[in-house]
Amino acid sequence: MSKARVMSGMRTTERIHLGNYFGALKNWVRLQDETDYECFFGAMDWHALTDAFGRANEINEVAREVIADWIAYGINPEKSVIFIQSQVPQHLEINMILSNITPFGWLDRVTTWKDAKEELQAKDAHNLGRFGYPVLQTADILAYQGTHVPVGRDQVPHLELSREIVRRFNRIYKAKLPEMEALLTEAPVLPGLDGRKMSKSYGNHIPLTESAKKVKKLCNKMLTDPKRETREDPGEPEDCQAVYKFHKLVSSAEDLSWVEEGCRSAGIGCGDCKARLAENLNKIMEEPREIKKELLNNPKNLDDIIQDGCARARKEANETLRMMRDAMGFKSFDYPGGRS
Repeated sequence: MSKARVMSGMRTTERIHLGNYFGALKNWVRLQDETDYECFFGAMDWHALTDAFGRANEINEVAREVIADWIAYGINPEKSVIFIQSQVPQHLEINMILSNITPFGWLDRVTTWKDAKEELQAKDAHNLGRFGYPVLQTADILAYQGTHVPVGRDQVPHLELSREIVRRFNRIYKAKLPEMEALLTEAPVLPGLDGRKMSKSYGNHIPLTESAKKVKKLCNKMLTDPKRETREDPGEPEDCQAVYKFHKLVSSAEDLSWVEEGCRSAGIGCGDCKARLAENLNKIMEEPREIKKELLNNPKNLDDIIQDGCARARKEANETLRMMRDAMGFKSFDYPGGRS
């Protein structure tokens, strides 16, 4: 391994939205194009099954569409390795190895497990897969000997657990597998149509390659400054619950000035502001829509890209698994896609 490696992924429970783009995908494209990192990006369908096991038949198609979105927005399969998690079986074997050295107490203290117990029980997702999620996440990174993982500050404790697991493996088996480091990113928390965090579970999201007509309709649903009860009432953009926050991400300095001055003076209405936002969002989404449409209309081309990426991923994961088995004193064997 000659270069530092970035590894990241997205769960494939649902199709992705603008929050995923500004929170992760846009940064992935930057890392791919502007740095010397080797990049590995996974559609994480095993992770999706922890709470979407009842919709398992949908997950494969969602994974294909998620990857089409990635490519449409700039992930280049010639520069980055794109794969589907369940098509790289080494993830599960590495997960089993790490599960056997991970103390129960480490997992029981994970805040996202403790804080979400009631919610998980309510949707029948209080299961072993969800409890062991951090171990599989560690296996995902370790499979490619990922050295850097792009995360927000709130996710650093999760990555520290992964580091502890790898550190324990290295100590027990006298191995030298790399401990992953956080690649801190300033990911904006994008509001949804109702002002809460954009989330598919809230139904307040804008799909990443939505039609221009639907984008306009969705923008019209966005909450604004509650003080602007009528068109003549002046407002404060910073108090706008969704629209202005989007403008700051996608609009030009000229448009921002127009929004700020017009809102504070009541020179423009909220409808005007939403219409300009829809125009600017559609400018960003126009080309990716066409690229994605072309990919989905030629499924063999998309499948070839995915199959090639998965083959490259299996080759790298095989090498890691061979190193782990050698360190443990386990015999290697032929694995699909290469030798482990």
